[in-house]
Amino acid sequence: MSDLTIRPAAETRYDAVSLGEVMLRLDPGEGRIRTARSLRVWEGGGEYNVARGLRRAFGLRTAIVTALADNEVGRLVEDCMLAGGVDTSLVRWLPYDGVGRAVRNGLNFTERGFGVRGAVGVSDRGHTAASQLAPGDVDWDHLFGELGVRWFHTGGIFAALSDAAAQTVIEAVTAAHRHGTVVSYDLNYRPSLWKAVGGQVRAQEVNREIAPHIDVMIGNEEDFTASLGFEVEGVDESLSSLEVDAFAAMIDRAAAAYPNFRVIATTLRTVHSATVNDWGAIAWSRSTGVVSATHRERLEILDRVGGGDSFASGLAYGLLAGEDLATAVEYGAAHGALAMTTPGDTSMATKAEVLKLAGGGGARVDR
Repeated sequence: MSDLTIRPAAETRYDAVSLGEVMLRLDPGEGRIRTARSLRVWEGGGEYNVARGLRRAFGLRTAIVTALADNEVGRLVEDCMLAGGVDTSLVRWLPYDGVGRAVRNGLNFTERGFGVRGAVGVSDRGHTAASQLAPGDVDWDHLFGELGVRWFHTGGIFAALSDAAAQTVIEAVTAAHRHGTVVSYDLNYRPSLWKAVGGQVRAQEVNREIAPHIDVMIGNEEDFTASLGFEVEGVDESLSSLEVDAFAAMIDRAAAAYPNFRVIATTLRTVHSATVNDWGAIAWSRSTGVVSATHRERLEILDRVGGGDSFASGLAYGLLAGEDLATAVEYGAAHGALAMTTPGDTSMATKAEVLKLAGGGGARVDR
C-alpha cells in the first residue's frame, strides 16, 4: 500500500486524466532535421504521454484536457490521439483564422541523435491553442466531481507556456483535491520554454506556486534544481551509491519544504552517448523512505524522448494498482527503459513486457 488515498475505480469514469499541450512531432528518422526530405509524424507532449502510456501499455481509462486549432493539422493530431486510445472528448477546439495569427497548433521537430551526436529538438509552438487555455475554460467540477477521476497529471511543460496556463494548472489541481483526486506533476524543466520569460528565476516562481498543491512530484536532478531550487551536491557523471545518497538528501529537503508531497520520484541518468545511457530511478514516501529501482548500466537507446514520461506512467500505474512504492518505481523504470527502445514520444511497450522486465526478465527472444 502507498501513502496515497486513491478513489475506487467503480466511482469514476476515468482512471487518469492529463492536462497539457499535444504537439505534432516531425521525425527525420535516422537523419537530421536540416537535411530531411521526408518526416514521419507522431503526436506527443510531456503530460499527454503519461495518459497515453497508461491507456496503451496498461489498459487504463484515460483522457486528455488540451486545446487545438480546428484545422487539418489539429485533426491530424486528434487522429493520432485516437489511435492511442486516449479519450479526446475533453479537447477544446478553437476556430482557425486561416493563417495562425491568433491561434495555431504546436509543431516539434525532433532528431534522435546517435553516438556522439546528441538528440535535438526544435519546437514551433508560439500562440498555440493550448497555451491560451485559461481559468474558467474547463468545468473542472464536472470532470472531477460528476464524471470522476482517480489520478490527475500535469506538469512544468504546460505551466511554462503562459501565465494563463500556469493559473489553469492551479485551478485544476485545486478542483481535483476538492473531489478526492490524486495529483501528480512532472517538473520537466525545458530551458527553451523559460529563457525568454525569465529563465530559472521565473521557472522557480511558477513551480513554487504550484508545488503546494501536488501529491506526487516527479522529475530528474536538473528539474528539481532548475524548477524548485534544490541543488544536488556531490554528483559527477556516474550513478554511484554516493550519488544516489546525494539524490536522497535532495528528496529529504524537498519533502521538508513541501509537506504536502506524499511521493517524490526522480529518474537517474548518466549519458555515455546519445545511444548508451545508464538508467535508474528512486522514489520516496514518508512510510517507506527512499526506495530504488533496478539500475541498468549502459542501456541501449533508440529514441530517448518520452523516457521520463513513460517512467511517470509506469509509476502511476503501480500506485493505481495498489502496489507498494518499491514495486511502482520498478514498473516506472522498466517502462521508461522499454519506451526508449522504440521511436516516437510515446510508449509502444505492453504491460506484459513491463512486468517481465521489472521482474528481472531480459531480452531473449520470445517465441
